[in-house]
Amino acid sequence: MYTIDLILRHVPMPVGVERKDTTAAEALYQTVCQAMASGTPTVLELTCDRQVGKKLTVLTTDIVAVQLADKNASTAVSSRGGFFAQLVQPPST
Repeated sequence: MYTIDLILRHVPMPVGVERKDTTAAEALYQTVCQAMASGTPTVLELTCDRQVGKKLTVLTTDIVAVQLADKNASTAVSSRGGFFAQLVQPPST
């Protein structure tokens, strides 16, 4: 499974959809990149292969970054582009 995450202007968390195969994930990634590069405001509607019925519609001029990641790749820590995780210890009493 492949995740395509979008970082949107003025939105603190990335939003994303998933694709089952490499070809479909690469095609969607290229579509988003081309829409960003065009500079023309258009509405882009995305659907998710994993969650049937999930739809995501964005204005292309609000997309700041796009990330394609293999969700099956073995990593110690799962992270999403543009953000970092920090472990916060509760105060001792």
